[in-house]
Amino acid sequence: MVNIKRYFVEKGIATVRIDEYLAKHFYRAGYAGVDTYKTPLGTRIVIYAERPAFLIGRRGQTIRNLATIFEQHFGIENPQITVMPVENPDLNARIMAFRLAVALERGFHFRRAAFIALRRIMAAGALGAEIVISGKLTSERARHEKFRAGKIFKAGYQASYVTEKAVAHALLKPGIYGIKVLIVKPVRPVDSIKIIPPEQAGLKVEEIAKAEPVSGEEIFQESES
Repeated sequence: MVNIKRYFVEKGIATVRIDEYLAKHFYRAGYAGVDTYKTPLGTRIVIYAERPAFLIGRRGQTIRNLATIFEQHFGIENPQITVMPVENPDLNARIMAFRLAVALERGFHFRRAAFIALRRIMAAGALGAEIVISGKLTSERARHEKFRAGKIFKAGYQASYVTEKAVAHALLKPGIYGIKVLIVKPVRPVDSIKIIPPEQAGLKVEEIAKAEPVSGEEIFQESES
């Protein structure tokens, strides 16, 4: 009999190992994430990337090599790989973090690269974004700089369900630079309040003007009764 807990733990570990391998070898392709599904015919692996052609390879050679690696080194039974494009790459924290890493490795100044990425994220409709770059930025002593725009959630429900985080690393001559990207998705926050005009609510302005004002004492008396 299959142990349910053991099955899901092993599945999670396998997914994490695949994710780490793809992030290490295909970050220049704009790798965004991976999902695994168990099917009667084997294991379906869905890879999300900004440039799917880079992962597919010429005549599907890269996909075939990945299938062999997953089967031999990760113990995946009959892997069936599908590569999907990301709908809006500028709102994907992982893609933006990898873009910054590639830009730094190509010699772009960290401030210029960070501000360009920040503008692209906000132009895509994000409610807020934060980029943190750490390392030997301007001297031999390591430090970090933050770049922010819009509204940022660091704790609570918003940070868990509205915010997306990602970390990437860039290897330069002074050492390794750490890049952390935080993006607040363009969804309505829980604490957002929108006042609807009377016309949209189906109320007439004349009726509202004729309504008699109610004092605070009357409201208090009604609540007691």
